[in-house]
Amino acid sequence: MSIENLPPVIQHWIGGELVDSADGRTFPVADPVTNTPYAKAAAGGPADVERAVTAARSAFHAWSSLGNRERANILNRIADAVEARHERLASFESYDTGLPITQARGQARRAAENFRYFADVIVALGEEAFRQGDEQFSYVVRKPVGVAGLITPWNTPFMLESWKLAPALASGCTLVLKPAEWTPLSASLWPEIFAEAGVPDGVVNIVHGLGEKAGQALVDHPDVPLISFTGSTDTGRHIIRSSAQHLKTTSMELGGKSPAVVFADADLEAALDSVVFGVFSLNGERCTAGSRVLVERPVYEEFTRRLAERADAVRVGPPSDPATEVGALVHLEHYERVLNYVEIGRKEARLVAGGTRPAHLADGNYLQPTVFADVPRDARIFQEEIFGPVVAVAPFDDESEAIELANATQFGLAAYIWTSNLKRGHRIAHAVESGMIWINSHNVRDLRTPFGGVKASGVGREGGAHSIDFYTESKIVHVALGDVHTPRFGAAS
Repeated sequence: MSIENLPPVIQHWIGGELVDSADGRTFPVADPVTNTPYAKAAAGGPADVERAVTAARSAFHAWSSLGNRERANILNRIADAVEARHERLASFESYDTGLPITQARGQARRAAENFRYFADVIVALGEEAFRQGDEQFSYVVRKPVGVAGLITPWNTPFMLESWKLAPALASGCTLVLKPAEWTPLSASLWPEIFAEAGVPDGVVNIVHGLGEKAGQALVDHPDVPLISFTGSTDTGRHIIRSSAQHLKTTSMELGGKSPAVVFADADLEAALDSVVFGVFSLNGERCTAGSRVLVERPVYEEFTRRLAERADAVRVGPPSDPATEVGALVHLEHYERVLNYVEIGRKEARLVAGGTRPAHLADGNYLQPTVFADVPRDARIFQEEIFGPVVAVAPFDDESEAIELANATQFGLAAYIWTSNLKRGHRIAHAVESGMIWINSHNVRDLRTPFGGVKASGVGREGGAHSIDFYTESKIVHVALGDVHTPRFGAAS
């Protein structure tokens, strides 16, 4: 696949200028269809992060002093600029990540929506006040925390960058963004978007590079008081440990192994559509994928057979083809990791669909959607996040076993419940250890709602007012309204 206007070099953006790394280093960036480098990206390190943090600190006072309406106007202009580049953005995202072009277009629209939403939130934001009779009045003011460090993942990178950028900017923070090293292409559009929208120089700074160097330098920097990270659980643990040195506030959106629980009384057609879409859309590279399907035994064999048929029929192809439903996995290293899980699964369970490269695709990181049945709870493909188009299916006999199986992993990000018995749906929703539950619904999410997981799936919540809470500090101011009656220590003599 060819694409127009690919940049040969992806530079940092610091203080409103495109710049190379201080030491001139770069790293190659490859597309997942040919696994051939198409560009070089600046490889940031501590010196580049230092420049970016200095620029962000310099811009902080002016940016945080703007009224909420003024910042909201700029956020709306950012959304306009994103929408104006909708097709180019989607083509960049699809080319760089292997995401099917039709799904990449959806991510571009969602990115613009994130900015418009947080523009509305910050304008409508109220602050609390408390009156203690006629004696005292107390009110709360929110202050932006300072320079935010944002470290974002390689799956749907542009949208997930917008997910953190929008609330940070709305709250009055300046920031340093470290995009994922495997997928920096769409982030190369941010500088022209922010410049067109009138974002002052230094408010947003972007440092590319490897997590071990650029990401670590950002986490370690003493003038970055909060870190928002989306990525693997192991990396999240490392960031929290590193952040302890400076007692940073952190928000961690980490891994998942989410269950989709299907009861025999469910609308099985709707459940099947949701299960197939939930685990295979976005190439299966989504943290909320329903990658464990638990099916009540009376319908287990039939549901599993139909799930396998649908997986075999999913159209795998070039990301640029509008007919493609599953594209190429993001990177050769990740592709080999997923294939390794497929080989593990062959030894642990019964392969009923996929498991191989489609015959018509000789090259590229392609895998036919894969279904394993009769997966025991201690199997690695039941317990570990694969992050690809691979699903584990297991039966259950009653409600208590369904809950037990749903909770039988270290993760707790999302869960999906399918039943016509709403009382049971609510019971299970309350019993499953997960941050987000959908009953008779797939992953439809309101931007006002909290997003995040429990157990090894994360720390904290973002989304809606929770994001504003994260990027601001609340300060309480107490004011006496009348005469002050203070006990007069030392006044008796």
